[in-house]
Amino acid sequence: MSFLLIAVIWLCSAYTFVLFARVALDLILTLARDWRPSSGVVIVINAVYYLTDPPLRIINRFIPPLRLGGIALDVGFILLFVAVRLIQNIALGLL
Repeated sequence: MSFLLIAVIWLCSAYTFVLFARVALDLILTLARDWRPSSGVVIVINAVYYLTDPPLRIINRFIPPLRLGGIALDVGFILLFVAVRLIQNIALGLL
């Protein structure tokens, strides 16, 4: 049982890192529109989007972005981050 909990904790930590990478990539791609990554970086970018897009699409299907004047805040990303951290904290508590 403890091996399973440790695996869940490790996976949640790794996925949190991937979520932070997604934020960084979105920021880079928004601010540097003419940036063209090399082939190795494209593989990493595709992996990050491959891992984060499916859960974000599911969440955003039910919870649309929050409109704040001229901007839209993606609440789905925040909820996904909170859910991953909550699962990790529950697993830590059970360990």
